[in-house]
Amino acid sequence: MSRRPLIAGNWKMNGLRADAKALAGEIATLSKAQSDAAFDLLVCPPFTVMETVGAAIEHSDVFLGAQTCHTAESGAHTGDISPVMLKDAGCTHVIVGHSERRTDHAESDADVQAQAITAHAQDLIAIICVGETEAERESGQALQVVREQILGSVPAGATSENTVIAYEPVWAIGTGKVATPDDVQEIHADIRNTLADKLGQDTADGMRILYGGSMKPGNAKELLALADVDGGLIGGAALKSEDFWAIAQSCPSL
Repeated sequence: MSRRPLIAGNWKMNGLRADAKALAGEIATLSKAQSDAAFDLLVCPPFTVMETVGAAIEHSDVFLGAQTCHTAESGAHTGDISPVMLKDAGCTHVIVGHSERRTDHAESDADVQAQAITAHAQDLIAIICVGETEAERESGQALQVVREQILGSVPAGATSENTVIAYEPVWAIGTGKVATPDDVQEIHADIRNTLADKLGQDTADGMRILYGGSMKPGNAKELLALADVDGGLIGGAALKSEDFWAIAQSCPSL
């Protein structure tokens, strides 16, 4: 089944306004120059530069996303941002359950599912992250851990239109380590099978599954050619427009 690749840039806690404006502008310019692109582009900047980035990509095909969201629409939640606010800021996507959020903020599968449900209620596409630690992989638990995260984090109402899955082996994030293509395909195929069990085969077949463990220009083509890899959630390489664009250019034609 043909799934349109998504190349998503997670800028994490990086970028002041001038840098963000320049980076977003460069990505938008590259996107405008290729009107027949066979992929979707998404940038997820910090909240502080979201308006700046949104203005820089406004007249391009680049989508705007956020790195997390709260489960409430409003209220006494100091420091948090709601999906309603993200929608108002021009976002179309939001990352939920990134391993750094699961670790640094103790977000559970139930928390991630609640965030996705609230995001869906605002017509935002939820990018739900899953992935095992190095210890879990070395002990042979990678498939089990990821299955449990999928079953616990993905809402029953998820569809291929409102949900994207991002597989991020925790041990490969920002380390330069990359899972082998065989390992990536094995996990992605198992994720799709788990989605089929939870949501039905048609939904699973249409849902995009991104790889998010140190994808860069040098390995993107091989990874993006795998049958069940439908794009990438890019960290460090997303902070350089030429690298981000080179990864996007590695997507196979539909």
